[in-house]
Amino acid sequence: MRLSELLKPADIKLELAADNKTDAISELVDLLAANGQISDAKKVLGAVLEREGQRTTGIGNGLAIPHGKSNGTADLVMALGKAKSPIDFQAIDGRPVTWIWLLTSPPDKTGPHIHALARISRLMTIDKFRQALAEAKTPEDVFEIIRKQEEAL
Repeated sequence: MRLSELLKPADIKLELAADNKTDAISELVDLLAANGQISDAKKVLGAVLEREGQRTTGIGNGLAIPHGKSNGTADLVMALGKAKSPIDFQAIDGRPVTWIWLLTSPPDKTGPHIHALARISRLMTIDKFRQALAEAKTPEDVFEIIRKQEEAL
């Protein structure tokens, strides 16, 4: 599975208005809902916030991957946001995050869900990839950077 097969440029937002974790997650869920990617934003938001309450999804390197399983979506879907100003996600390295990858899937899609989490983590450990993302100007640029990096793996 490639992230570029799940993510669409329309589901990438480069200037999140949010200045806190909950609002950032909500903004990305709303983006998925507006683009017809999920059927019940309230269920999805509840699942993601519940998961976030169990343990932070701020994994370091300026990255958070909030995620949750919910019947509010029929398939594994994702949105990607870049915070205008770094947001405190209580990340394991103690640093705020800039890139927020939101994943949600139905409860019966555990395998693809875990695979996507691992794929995001792997990509974000690549310094050159993170630098390219930081310089991206449009959602289409971000999508293309992801696609090209996945081809190189």
